[in-house]
Amino acid sequence: MGHGHGHGTAASASGRMAGRLWAAFGIAAAIMVLEFVVGFATSSLALVSDAAHMLTDVVGVGLALAAIMAARRAKAKSHRTFGLYRAEVLAALANAVLLFGVAGYVVYEAVDRFDNPPAVPGWPVLLAALAGLAANVVSFLLLRDGAKDSLNVRGAYLEVLADLIGSVGVLISALVTILFGWRYADPIVGVAIGLWVLPRTWGLARRALHILFQHAPERVDVEELTKRLCAVPGVAEVHDVHVWTLTSGMEVASAHLTITADADQAVVLRAAQELLTADYGLEHATLQVESPNARCQELSW
Repeated sequence: MGHGHGHGTAASASGRMAGRLWAAFGIAAAIMVLEFVVGFATSSLALVSDAAHMLTDVVGVGLALAAIMAARRAKAKSHRTFGLYRAEVLAALANAVLLFGVAGYVVYEAVDRFDNPPAVPGWPVLLAALAGLAANVVSFLLLRDGAKDSLNVRGAYLEVLADLIGSVGVLISALVTILFGWRYADPIVGVAIGLWVLPRTWGLARRALHILFQHAPERVDVEELTKRLCAVPGVAEVHDVHVWTLTSGMEVASAHLTITADADQAVVLRAAQELLTADYGLEHATLQVESPNARCQELSW
């Protein structure tokens, strides 16, 4: 029997974004404190809601950074054969759970205020919202590129995006309060911010669970991949095919290839690896090549 695997040398996608994550963390922490102070001082639920979402930025980006550092340190441990890259996915799932909780609280508190909305001074809320909007735009631009490649960074990016929309909502409520003195603008915006973030949070949680349950990446058709491996010259049968995602940008595969009696194991192995790398982007694939008379039973699980 022969064994082979491709060696991927690329670092974790979120690891390359550590510097920008640190910048986003500092910006979010500063604005969070400002919005909480002004929000409680003015009884503005919209601003407190935005500050709460900013808190999820601070915690979420902090989790992302902690996951990156844990993954880097794990490389030195020989018994951690896959490192701690899954910590990044767990961080993304924790971000989603946190966002669900904050959004639910804001909606509950806003509904409770509809009976007797407090008077909210518009100008302090407006100035704080402007500062929050500027900070969120900067963080949004810092994380936008990394969100395409890393689920971990995408979790932080979605929180920043939610806060950016939230800041716009707070600005609108402040302007309505200043111009018309309408007290319901603040709780309505609070509810809108909470409801807006929920479906996006569900999408993040679903993707994180997809990885944790070791489903095949959505872009990979496993049945088609199996058929194409079977079509490699010299391959008689393919079984025990598994494709999963370790963390964002790091996908792994394994398979058993039974070859014909006259096939060259090395040639078949090289052709199969090239197929997986070139056509499916699976640079880390472990392939077991079996002779025709090998008795290898496919596991039921």
